[in-house]
Amino acid sequence: MSTLEEKSLGCVQKDGRSTVVNVLDYGKILTVPGLHLLNGPGNDMVVVINLTAAGAHMILFTTGRGTPLGNPIPTVKISTNSTLAKHKSRWIDFDAGILISGADPTETANTLFQSCMEIASGKKTKNEQYGYREISIFKDGVTL
Repeated sequence: MSTLEEKSLGCVQKDGRSTVVNVLDYGKILTVPGLHLLNGPGNDMVVVINLTAAGAHMILFTTGRGTPLGNPIPTVKISTNSTLAKHKSRWIDFDAGILISGADPTETANTLFQSCMEIASGKKTKNEQYGYREISIFKDGVTL
């Protein structure tokens, strides 16, 4: 990939066939149901705060490097590879790398869904268990 714009095209494909109902500016709150796009920078910590400000109740954060961030709401970190999940076990909540080793996709999706339901019911994520609680607010305008 040569640009962030090119990378973002992959994000557009992840919405499936849903119709985009709104584009929210940074820090704006979701007011109607449906698929929304958030306007804001792509920095990991700024993104999760932007999602929180928009009204998200839980964030599913896929990672190939394992950013050890926390958030005011449960942030479920999903590793894209098992090596990361093994070496960063205090950061990663779910190892999706098992799919590469031949795990059944439907069973893996069901396990992830069940894990998310447990977290929504009060089970703590790794960032909550280990006290990772960061916040990063995007500064709009000129930065020197």
